[in-house]
Amino acid sequence: MKAVILCGGLGTRLREETEFRPKPMVPVGGMPILWHIMKIYSHCGISDFVLCLGYKGEMIKQFFLDQELTGKDFAIGLKSGKKSILGGNGTEDWNVTLADTGPSTMTGGRIKRIEKYVPDDEFLLTYGDGLADVDIGALLAHHRKMGKVATLTGVKLPSRFGMLKTSGDLVDEFVEKPMLDDYINGGFFALRKEIFDHLSPDESCVFEAKPLSSLAKTGQVSIFRHGGFWHCMDTYRDYTELNRIWDSGKAPWKVW
Repeated sequence: MKAVILCGGLGTRLREETEFRPKPMVPVGGMPILWHIMKIYSHCGISDFVLCLGYKGEMIKQFFLDQELTGKDFAIGLKSGKKSILGGNGTEDWNVTLADTGPSTMTGGRIKRIEKYVPDDEFLLTYGDGLADVDIGALLAHHRKMGKVATLTGVKLPSRFGMLKTSGDLVDEFVEKPMLDDYINGGFFALRKEIFDHLSPDESCVFEAKPLSSLAKTGQVSIFRHGGFWHCMDTYRDYTELNRIWDSGKAPWKVW
């Protein structure tokens, strides 16, 4: 089964880092956040990946070209460029398809453009900037049980601010950053191949807009509720927080 990862956005709200590299290559604990996401999937037995590249996609390609030789002994002809692998175990046992889906294509267009690389009847999908301790196996089982075209992982976020409980003009209690009631789309989708019939390769096709909205109106989108850890890297504050969590030695997403 393939896991498709959207890696092409501009990451404008994280300009401090994305001015120099694509957001999936922004490091957490010294490794790109993309690597962490792929480790989550591979821990659950998913080792075939399709990466939808866009902005500065050549840097992601170079990372995996470098990984090919990391941990291996090799010889290279400096004039011919010919490489010979001599031994060693290498790094991760992953099969990675790196597909250029355009510099400014929206999410739906990117997914449609990699259709030819997804031969199976179902596949997984996520964004290249979110970390979670999602049980991928449980997500897939729920998706199959529901029998819908799409299943998304729903997560709840804590309020950015503390809240007050009051009685009239008196403050009764301070509530420190409570969890909000509503779910948001946390990514980590399970999809049937019919999803491609609802997408267009046009740059303007947004997966989360008309395609998913139309499917939801016909009862074809189910939710997998995730009550554990979830955190995206949307801003520089998120970047520093994820690195702080990793440096603490207690990163919840490190399930491997």
